[in-house]
Amino acid sequence: MAVTRLPPVVLAAVLSACATEPVLLNSERIQRKFGSYGIDVLASEAGLRRSSLYSRDGGIQTCRTYAVVRFADQLDERYGKEHAEVLSGNSIGATFRSHGWNLHKQTMHIGSLEFPDEQHSIATLMHVDGPHAVALHVYQLLLVRDEQVFDYAMIMEVHHPDYLSTTDLHALYEYDTTNAISPDEADQLSALVLGNVN
Repeated sequence: MAVTRLPPVVLAAVLSACATEPVLLNSERIQRKFGSYGIDVLASEAGLRRSSLYSRDGGIQTCRTYAVVRFADQLDERYGKEHAEVLSGNSIGATFRSHGWNLHKQTMHIGSLEFPDEQHSIATLMHVDGPHAVALHVYQLLLVRDEQVFDYAMIMEVHHPDYLSTTDLHALYEYDTTNAISPDEADQLSALVLGNVN
């Protein structure tokens, strides 16, 4: 069973937040800001998925969030149908929300990431030129229903500079640094994000 083993105080905070604060999904935020939203799954392998959450303007598709999802080692059959939809290419948040789940992002790191060069595959997807430091958000995605919390995935998101900055992320998400990953772990995850897209 994959019920998450969070400390009781954290668990209570997660349940309280889900009961009182509906979360605006990333897909919804992109739609509101840019007028359109779509998702392309760029790569999928055992336990890992890379995707581009994009907007489209005049036929040009611009990646607004590049996401690397590392699914929990043990998934629970109680969300098996939803997980199958995610694996078939659907948006994680929208899929679980449509099936009645509450979502909580337990932030583990907010920082920035520099593309090695402007030809990097993520920079190309985002249509950014020259050196850029983009906002990086690392969080544990928790699924909440019937007073139970399930650890679904660790998600690393890199945001287009016209979409979300590190300042925006700090304003949007509660970040208790006692839950933060170490600098070495942040470097390892950054390297994973910058790995091969295709």
